[in-house]
Amino acid sequence: MGDWVHDGGRLCLDLVNTLRDRYRGGRELLVAPDALAEWLREVGLRAESSPAEAHVAAARELREAIDRAVNARAQGAVIAASDVELINAVARGENRAAVQLRLGAGGVVEAFRSEPQDPVRAALAEVAVDAIELLATDPFPRVAVCAFHLCGLRFLDTSPARNRQWCSMTRCGNRAKARQHYARRKGGS
Repeated sequence: MGDWVHDGGRLCLDLVNTLRDRYRGGRELLVAPDALAEWLREVGLRAESSPAEAHVAAARELREAIDRAVNARAQGAVIAASDVELINAVARGENRAAVQLRLGAGGVVEAFRSEPQDPVRAALAEVAVDAIELLATDPFPRVAVCAFHLCGLRFLDTSPARNRQWCSMTRCGNRAKARQHYARRKGGS
């Protein structure tokens, strides 16, 4: 169903990459609840209930807040308060599973993971937490946009020189190098 790519290097950037072709107005991949369910499965966030249209809208809203926040942080600008509030609200949502204490039989203390009321919102909370961890990193890592003219995916550049150009060498890097080679050969004939 989906045209999913997981080359972002972070869960939150993989969510940002569910809107493709941003440079040409965008091509939405989160088009329906089934698409969101598939993306959640692909990234390992299994939601035990099926997403609804409201979940799709929430995922898109979170995605765009993360994208704006990452872009602002990358440019050294202040992140919009509304984006900070939205990311925080999703991350701390009452629907997120949490480790808690309880007293068992005979007063024995035990830890347990509370079950979220809404597993889809809990999965989105994990994405928001990942975004918070990325945005709070100091110094801020290089988040780049793929240099291939038909791509535009965001990715975390962890290369030693911080000069990675393509989201994936096997996909966009090879395409770009093949185009350059073809152009050189054509120009030399």
